[in-house]
Amino acid sequence: MHCISAEVNRWLSESFFSLHLVPGSHFSLIFTAIMAIRNKLYFASDFHLGGGTYANYREREARLVRWLDAIKSDADTIFLMGDIFDFWFEYKTVVPKGYIRFLGKLAELADSGINLYFFKGNHDMWMFDYFERELGATIVSDELEIGRGGKTFYLHHGDGLGPGDNIYKFLKKLFRSRFCQWLFARIHPNLGVGIANYWSAHSRAASGKNEGRKPAQQELLVTYSNGLLQTHFYDYLIFGHRHLPLDIQLNPESRYINLGEWVLHNTYAVFDGETLALHHFES
Repeated sequence: MHCISAEVNRWLSESFFSLHLVPGSHFSLIFTAIMAIRNKLYFASDFHLGGGTYANYREREARLVRWLDAIKSDADTIFLMGDIFDFWFEYKTVVPKGYIRFLGKLAELADSGINLYFFKGNHDMWMFDYFERELGATIVSDELEIGRGGKTFYLHHGDGLGPGDNIYKFLKKLFRSRFCQWLFARIHPNLGVGIANYWSAHSRAASGKNEGRKPAQQELLVTYSNGLLQTHFYDYLIFGHRHLPLDIQLNPESRYINLGEWVLHNTYAVFDGETLALHHFES
C-alpha cells in the first residue's frame, strides 16, 4: 500500500495515534497508541469556585484540575453546566481574579481540541463572551438539546424550572436584562465584586449544607422533566442546581440525571457512546 486514504489519516489524527514507518518493511505500519480515542461526553456542574473560605476554594480548584487531567485523554466534549463560579461578572475590561489553575487547565484542553460548553447558572448568569474569545467555548444561556450515539439529551442548569418559585423567576428575568447588567457595570469592581463575595459567603455552597433527598414526585425538576416528555422524547434529561447526585428512571426509556456538586459530592456524568452513568471523583 503506497498511500493512506484521507479518511484513515483523519481517523489517525482524531484518535491521537503516532505513525511509524519501518524501513524495509514495504511501508508496513505500526500504530502506537498515545491516547485513547476521544469519544466521551462529560457533564459536571456547581463547582462554586470562589465560594467558602479561600483555603476550601483552592482545595476544590486543585481537585477539579486533577479531574480534568484524568478525563482529558478520552473527552470529546465537556459540558460545564452552570454555577461553575460562585459569582461571575464580565466588565468590559475586567473579570474576577482567581481561578488561574482551573482556567489554565481548560485552556490546555481547549487547545488540544476538546470542546467546551459553559452553561449560565443562577450564580454566574452574567457570563458574556470572555470564555468564547479566550477558550473557544460555547456559552449556553438556557437549555441545549443534543444527540449522540443514537441518544437524545436535554441539558439545562435547572434554575427557575418547574412549578412555583415565582419570585426567583422574576428576579432571573430582571438580573438577565440588559438594563440590570448595564447598571451593575457602572459599579466599580472593588465594590461590585465585594458585594457579590459577601453574598457568596452566605450561600449554601459556602455553608456546605444541602437540602435532603425528596421522593421523586416531589422533585421540581422531575416534575418539569415529566412535563417535557409529554411532548418530546429524550433519553437523558440532565441538570445541575439541585446539589444532589440523582439518577431517576422516568419511564422505561428516559432518565432524569442531576449532577450534584463539588463542595461535598464531587460527582459528574459521563456518556461513553452507549450508556450514561454518574461517577464520584476521588471517593
